[in-house]
Amino acid sequence: MKLNELKSLKSFFILWLTQSLSTLGSAMTGFALVIVLYQSSGSALATAMLSVCSYAPYVLMSIFAGALSDRWNKKATMLVCDSLAAVSTLAVLILFKTGNLEPWHLYIINALGGLMNTVQQPASEVATTLLTPEKYYQKTSGMRSFSNSLVTILTPSIATAVMSFWGIEAVIAIDLLTFGTAFLALLLFIRIPEIAKDENGGEQESVLASAKSGLVWLKTNRKILWLILFLAAINLIASIYDAALPAMMLSHPNGGETALGAVNTCVGLASLAGSIIVTFLPEPKNRLRVICNTLLISMSTENFLLAFGKAPLIWCIGAILGWIVIPIMNANMDVIFRSEIPAEMQGRVFSARNTLQFFTIPVGFFLGGILVDKVFEPLIAGLPADSLPVTIFGGEKGSGAAMLFFVIGIAGVAVCLIFRQIILRMTESSPK
Repeated sequence: MKLNELKSLKSFFILWLTQSLSTLGSAMTGFALVIVLYQSSGSALATAMLSVCSYAPYVLMSIFAGALSDRWNKKATMLVCDSLAAVSTLAVLILFKTGNLEPWHLYIINALGGLMNTVQQPASEVATTLLTPEKYYQKTSGMRSFSNSLVTILTPSIATAVMSFWGIEAVIAIDLLTFGTAFLALLLFIRIPEIAKDENGGEQESVLASAKSGLVWLKTNRKILWLILFLAAINLIASIYDAALPAMMLSHPNGGETALGAVNTCVGLASLAGSIIVTFLPEPKNRLRVICNTLLISMSTENFLLAFGKAPLIWCIGAILGWIVIPIMNANMDVIFRSEIPAEMQGRVFSARNTLQFFTIPVGFFLGGILVDKVFEPLIAGLPADSLPVTIFGGEKGSGAAMLFFVIGIAGVAVCLIFRQIILRMTESSPK
C-alpha cells in the first residue's frame, strides 16, 4: 500500500491491532479454563457447556442486538460491552483466588460474556465497515484473518507456559491488561463516523420493527440467505468437532496438553498461511464458488485424518489441510456481506445473520459433548478388541471421539455437495 492509502486506514489499523491483542488475552483465558475444567471433570460435555453458555445468549438475542446497535453510538457500545466482559473475567479471578470457583460459576460468567458479545459484535462489524474504504475490503479481511490466526497460534503455547510458571491467575491478569490497552486505544485514538439515517427513518423504528427489517432484507435477498443457511449447517458440524477435540486430545494415549496445543498451533499456522495467501490473491470471478469449494476441501480432509490418525503428526497435518483454506472462504464471504448489505442496514442484517448462522453452534457443542460421553466412547468401550471399529479407531479412551470425527467428516462432505449445487444453480446468472 502507498503512504496515502496507509493514512486512510490509520483508524482501522489501531482498532485491528489493539482488539487483536485483547482477543489474544481472552483466548488464553478460555484455553486455560477448558484445560482446568476437563482435568477436574473428565467430561467432554462439561467443557462443551462453556461454549454452549457463551453462544446461547448470542444466538437468542442477536436479532434484537443488531437493531439496538444500529440506533446506538458504535464506539460507546463497544466500550461498555468490553468493560462489562472484563468485569466478568475479573470475577473469575476473584473466585479462583478465594477458592470458590465452581463450574456453574464459569457457565454463568460465560453466558454474561456471550450477552455482551451479542451487542458488541454487530457494532464492531459496522465500525470496521465505516473505517475501511470499500476497495480494501478483501485486504482488510485478510488482515483480520491473519491476526485471528496469530491468536490461534500463540494462545496454546503462551497460555500453557504462563500456567506452568505462574498459574491461571497470571493468564487472567494478561487478559485484563490487554483489555485495558484496547479500551484506551478505542477511547482516545479512534473516531468512528456515524451513519446518516436511512430514507425510511430506520433509527426511529421500534426495536421489534428494526429486527424484523433485517429478516425481511434477507428474505428478499435469497442468495445471501442460502449462503447463511449453508454456513449454519457447517457451524453445526464444526462445533461438534470443537467439542470432541479436547476430549480426544487430552485422553488419548498419544495425546495430552502438548498434543492439543500442537494441533491448535497448526490450526493457527495454517490459518496464518491462508490469510497471507488471500491478502495477495486477485478477486475471483465467482466468490460463492470459492466459498463452496474451500469448505468442501476443509470438510473432506481434517476430520478423516483425526479419525484415522494415531499420532500428533497426522493430526497436525489434518489441521493444516483443514484450515489453510478457511481464511480464503472468510474473506470472500466478508466481501459479499459488506458490499451487498447497505451500511445503514448492516447492524440489523448482521444480527439476523448471526441468529440464523450461529444458532447451530451451541446445539453442536451440546450434541458433541453428549455424543462423545454417552454414545461413541461407551460404544467403543463395549466392543470386542477384534471388532472393525476398534481395529480402525482404537479401543482406548479417546477412540470414541475419533469415530465421531469420521461420522462428521462424512456429514460435512454431504452438506458441502448439497449446498454447493443449490447455491451455484441459484446464482449461475450472477457471478458475484
